[in-house]
Amino acid sequence: MPVKIRLARQGKKGYAHYAIVIADSRAPRDGRFIEKIGTYNPNTVPQQVDIKFDRALYWVQTGAQPTDTCRNLLSMKGVLLKDHLLRGVKKGALTAEQVEVKFNAWLSDKEGKLNAKKAAKENEKKDKAAKNLAAETKVKEAKQEALNKKKAEAEAAAKAQAEEAKAAENSEETTTDEAKAE
Repeated sequence: MPVKIRLARQGKKGYAHYAIVIADSRAPRDGRFIEKIGTYNPNTVPQQVDIKFDRALYWVQTGAQPTDTCRNLLSMKGVLLKDHLLRGVKKGALTAEQVEVKFNAWLSDKEGKLNAKKAAKENEKKDKAAKNLAAETKVKEAKQEALNKKKAEAEAAAKAQAEEAKAAENSEETTTDEAKAE
């Protein structure tokens, strides 16, 4: 009985998520399986992968063949690396302590890279927000400047009308004074 590690589709139409299962290769995709070892949801950002590490390692060591997608998921979680290192122990190339040190170093390095990516995305988001704020501030200042210019023009026009009205009154007064004097 050839055993495969593969995905079994779940979810609804247009929004699929998957169970990572151990199944006989002759069984239908969503049919009978031996054991469910995890879940995979590609719809979330970042994609969500939950795997029972010990069970997945057991099945890989027993000879279960992962499909291409499952191979990528297992590799991402470190199952295949741990299997590779443990084979080195069987051959006598490594000791169990060296395997743990190497695997923990890989995990910490991977976690550091993920944290760096998250920090870069957050910084990118903050920079974008700062640029948008600066652009909005420029637009607001330009609108305020245009409004102030219109107000100044309106005040100047009102002042000019007031001066014209005053000049007209003065000219009327002088004409009436001249008419009285004659």
